[in-house]
Amino acid sequence: MAPKGKIGTKGKKQIHEENEATLKFYTRVILGANTIYAAVNLLLYDTSFWTWLLLLFALVVYTGSYRSMAAMAKPAFASDGSLIDGGIDLNMEQGMAEHLKDAILLTAIVQVLSTLSSYFWYLWLLAPARALQLLWVNFLGPWFSSETSAPPEEANEKKQRRQERRQMKRF
Repeated sequence: MAPKGKIGTKGKKQIHEENEATLKFYTRVILGANTIYAAVNLLLYDTSFWTWLLLLFALVVYTGSYRSMAAMAKPAFASDGSLIDGGIDLNMEQGMAEHLKDAILLTAIVQVLSTLSSYFWYLWLLAPARALQLLWVNFLGPWFSSETSAPPEEANEKKQRRQERRQMKRF
């Protein structure tokens, strides 16, 4: 049963603590995926140009996403050390941090699966596909499907005139 009443809001301190925990978790995910990838591909198999290139790609995605999240969650402290602002809530639903976390998780999953076969790197194409889907749903689709404002007004005026004529005939 859903709780009744207003949903509680988070305080600055709680947001700051949760952001630190979130960043710590994603640091561990990144280090774990890179450790597995390095142990399997770089130590056990013969490394090729593509192995190094894909590792570099993953590191760029990790660095960009993690630094963006860290910048969003950066707290502000007063001169006496008290917390002024806890930063943006990284665990907020439908926020930009959600997409950054998805990019980190997708990269980690693909990187670990690529130890079995390098064809798993093609799964990373899900990220641009998701970006295009979000672009269509939020911006392009409504823009293309919206009607111009002039014709509906003319149609409404015509309907209103017809209704007025019908009402006049009744009287």
